[in-house]
Amino acid sequence: MCGIAGFWQTRRGTEHPAEIVNRMGRSLAHRGPDDFGTFHDCASGINLAFCRLSILDLSIAGHQPMHSASGRYVVVFNGEIYNFREIRAELGESHWEGHSDTEVMLAAIERWGLDSSVRRFAGMFAFGLWDRKDAKLSLVRDRLGIKPLYYGRVGNDFVFASELKAFRQHPEFDGRIDRDALALYMRHNYVPTPHCIYEGLRKLEPGHILTLHSAGATPKMQVYWSARDIVESPNSPIQIEEDEAVEQLDKLLKSSVREHMVSDAPLGMFLSGGIDSSVVLAMMQAQVDRPVKTFTIGFHEDGYNEATRAKEVARYLKTEHTELYLTPRHALEIIPLLPRMYDEPFSDSSQIPQYLVSKLARTAVTVTLSGDGGDELFGGYNRYLFIPHIWKCIRRLPTSVRAAVAASLRAISPSKIDSMSRVLQPIVPKMLRLGAPGDRAQKLADILTSESAEALFWHVLSHWENPTEVVLNSREAGTVRQSIAESQGSAIEEVMMLTDLMNYLPDDVLTKVDRASMAVSLEARVPFLDHRVVEFSLKLPLHFKIRGGSSKWILREVLHKYVPPEIVRRPKMGFGVPIDRWLRGPLREWAEDLLSVKSLAQHGLLNVELIRRKWREHLAHVRNWQYLLWDVLIFQFWLRETNRSSANETFYQTCNQPCNQTSNVPMSQGIPPSLGPVL
Repeated sequence: MCGIAGFWQTRRGTEHPAEIVNRMGRSLAHRGPDDFGTFHDCASGINLAFCRLSILDLSIAGHQPMHSASGRYVVVFNGEIYNFREIRAELGESHWEGHSDTEVMLAAIERWGLDSSVRRFAGMFAFGLWDRKDAKLSLVRDRLGIKPLYYGRVGNDFVFASELKAFRQHPEFDGRIDRDALALYMRHNYVPTPHCIYEGLRKLEPGHILTLHSAGATPKMQVYWSARDIVESPNSPIQIEEDEAVEQLDKLLKSSVREHMVSDAPLGMFLSGGIDSSVVLAMMQAQVDRPVKTFTIGFHEDGYNEATRAKEVARYLKTEHTELYLTPRHALEIIPLLPRMYDEPFSDSSQIPQYLVSKLARTAVTVTLSGDGGDELFGGYNRYLFIPHIWKCIRRLPTSVRAAVAASLRAISPSKIDSMSRVLQPIVPKMLRLGAPGDRAQKLADILTSESAEALFWHVLSHWENPTEVVLNSREAGTVRQSIAESQGSAIEEVMMLTDLMNYLPDDVLTKVDRASMAVSLEARVPFLDHRVVEFSLKLPLHFKIRGGSSKWILREVLHKYVPPEIVRRPKMGFGVPIDRWLRGPLREWAEDLLSVKSLAQHGLLNVELIRRKWREHLAHVRNWQYLLWDVLIFQFWLRETNRSSANETFYQTCNQPCNQTSNVPMSQGIPPSLGPVL
């Protein structure tokens, strides 16, 4: 995996563009510590930078920026093309310099053109392509948004990069917060694509090609792949027998896992013990003659620990298993790294264990596979089961009755309900006992007044229900809500899965995995998101995924070919962190500082009294506001640390490069001390 950056300069400033792009690229050292290169074309104003994590073709033949054989194209490419060997064979004999997928990509573009080539690529990728003949810059992002790519204007220059920290190296970057994007973050705990926390910057949407014909022109967008188009195609859903569907999925996944295992560097597997990671691991272990290295994070708190089941799967499949148990001390050590790691406010609390498992894996491997994507494709999240069930129950009640019940539930404090629950616990059957019953009662009150299943889903996706009240002078754009509206007419389960695939997966799950793994120079691969697997899943009838109150039916059938059902037949737990307890305990001092009146009011962005009230209620056990408060805390800490690092940035030693040449400097000469704890 790698880091890319570049800019198209509109007019020459006081600083040489070679110095600027050098800094931009070297700020991404963690994404690629093995090699570094830049390209400058003074005539056009194009400047490109690349940091390399060597995975395929470890030789100098894989160096970037890479030029096509004719010299027409120059590319900076972050990702992997898994079917590059097939494409290379189709291109026929040629004068190949090495065996990297980047060289094959350029040869394909020269032969077939960009659009046709991208449609042939199977993999994860984000790249910038400079066409020297037509003086045209193209940015491309993979179909599912596995790899990140930001772009926009800094001053008058057009800029792009894998991460936002590269833009901060441009002398005209001003870092103004986009209040509307901040409101979206407060609702979802991430900034949805195409929005960005900074004004003037955007995220390139998955499955899109951006084309720019001059530095000051308006970019043109082209969609080359769309999940919605596949779902709405005339031959969807397909008609297929159950046995045939299971065999076809088994074949597709096995092929995807095989391709994702191609690496010239050591390879392992993130293992949670759930269905998804167990399927990938079983297929990995079936295709190698040595134990796969597996890595798991556990928790000492009840209700959060999946390490036990992961160990059982690892023992059955005879892997070389390593685990680490997370404590509050670990969280305290990691929190200072989060602003630098994520660049943009991101408050999915599982970012903490994700970083730790990545760091754990990096001690033994350079590449790891994960089971991410299985939930969105095969109906794995609990909400896909309980939202249809709850809506079926409450829709029968008149609106007035639901409102009255909701009011009654809100009239009883969560602490009182918890006390009553403890008294009744001895006589309540174990299977009916619920954790945090008071908080659950309040959540039930919130959803009782929903007007539709889609509205109920929207409520579940929301942290702050009215984020424009939290962020002063903001408006909320309807990115995710629009996805829900455009899917109406389908079963609610299908609406939820498609919405999550297009939004939650790239902007939360894949962002978390990319930044956490790249922070330690680890490449994370996701076999479920091979577009051929995704397209097959999108065309399957719903009952192949959810039936009889159970999720992932077809995936379970595939898994049972490799692992006995009893090993993985347990409720889904997720990868959560007990933030509610930690905020009242070991993290309280840190939180008190960031949620003080002075801190909240400092930038004039947030509603101080509203947030302070939530904090008081959380500390008093009136309500569990862990997710809402974590959103605010992470933003506050991100803003503080980003401003601090920008003011005291230690820039890399740069070198003037002649125009129209590529530099080749070992990255080890330029890693800044400030990144030491992360790497």
